Amino acid sequence: MRILGLDPGLRNLGWGVIEVAGSRITHVANGICHTDAGDGLPARLLALHRALADVVARLAPDCAAVEQTFVNKDAVATLKLGQARAIALLVPAQAGIPIGEYAPNAVKKTVVGVGHAAKEQVDHMVRLQFPGVRIAGPDAADALAIALTHAHQGRGADRLAAALARAAAGGERA
Repeated sequence: MRILGLDPGLRNLGWGVIEVAGSRITHVANGICHTDAGDGLPARLLALHRALADVVARLAPDCAAVEQTFVNKDAVATLKLGQARAIALLVPAQAGIPIGEYAPNAVKKTVVGVGHAAKEQVDHMVRLQFPGVRIAGPDAADALAIALTHAHQGRGADRLAAALARAAAGGERA
């Protein structure tokens, strides 16, 4: 299973792709879609859409994982982040890719073991998971952390679905 992790941002939208085969997780690619603040909001959203659509077309993920919006005291910044997040949700949806969403604390807890870990701790743990891999920057490291979270949480959901299916099949036979 190939997972696309997305860390939404209007200036820098981080992305990371991992491959999961059984218990083995490998790095495929990572990067950052950049926009220029001087270009105006519509042009920036279009640039993010085009860049992310290219990533999806080139790397053909099976599913995507997006970080949920962190609401802060700056309403304008939160709104802009929400618009970038919409692009992060729209592009995989247009490609027919299922999308998981994770709270920032859930990502930190999965990758670092602590829900209130610092950004540097997340970056460090991602680099430990993928030794020797060149990571494009903190936003790409966050995107890889989101993909790792989906890999770990998704496996649990898959096991639960399989167990429920077995239970339902067993109940029909009884």
